[in-house]
Amino acid sequence: MELFRPIIRVAAVAAVAFVVQLIASRSIDTLVRRVVRSDRYASKAEEEKREDTLIAVFRPLSRAVIFIIAFIVALGLLGVNLAALITGAGAIGLVFGIVAQSAFKDYIAGIYLILENQYRVGDVVLLAGTTSGVVEDITIRITKLRDLDGNLHFVRNGDAGVITNMTAEWANANIDIQVGWGADIDQVAELINEVGTALAADETWSQRVLEPVQFLRVDGFSGSAVTVKALGKTTPIDQWAVAGEFRRRLKSAFDRHGIERPYPQRVIREAASVRPQHKVRKEVTV
Repeated sequence: MELFRPIIRVAAVAAVAFVVQLIASRSIDTLVRRVVRSDRYASKAEEEKREDTLIAVFRPLSRAVIFIIAFIVALGLLGVNLAALITGAGAIGLVFGIVAQSAFKDYIAGIYLILENQYRVGDVVLLAGTTSGVVEDITIRITKLRDLDGNLHFVRNGDAGVITNMTAEWANANIDIQVGWGADIDQVAELINEVGTALAADETWSQRVLEPVQFLRVDGFSGSAVTVKALGKTTPIDQWAVAGEFRRRLKSAFDRHGIERPYPQRVIREAASVRPQHKVRKEVTV
């Protein structure tokens, strides 16, 4: 019986650690949702993103701390000399720290990322200027991004570089529209404003549109088209849906009013042919 007593104690410690971990996980969920203040965020969705991000970080962190403590207690119950173990672990940790500098860089970057609220779970971001997608998960070390093709990207926080958050608080529907050279730009601007205002007043879209899409300026010329820009303010992550619906409605409005579309044009000039005149000399023999 004496032989099995340490094993029983270790099993009891493991069971207690498991129960504490479950309680801590639920407590973190409740605590974060109470502590995060809604008045600091533009909308309920923004508040929920922040809460989900903090919960995703604190849950695994608390789990790791609890099981490390349980492991140390179990070693003590088994009669392991913890003082010697800690001394040896310090030396090993020094060597490990030199080797794993990039990992510590990821951890430090992850802490700043979370504290500064640079992006949250559910945001659409561009990391290091190359990798973009929806943030599915954030840990102290990595960020998981899902792109439109369904690919899941694992980006180390220390390698994130320049971070572009495309869905922070609000977004712009930035739309370029091309019309033919013969189109009346004043009429085009009027139709863009009418369609943008109608979209913002629609019951289905009114919650997503913060400011109606409106004509901004003539943005450029090309060989066959005049490019105009329209701009509107939307709720986060809705800019692409609003822009798509605006384009659909604008196309119908252009069709009704006969707005000229751009199409490839080629000007062919035919050079006038010149026929040389030849003088004919007649010689008369006497």
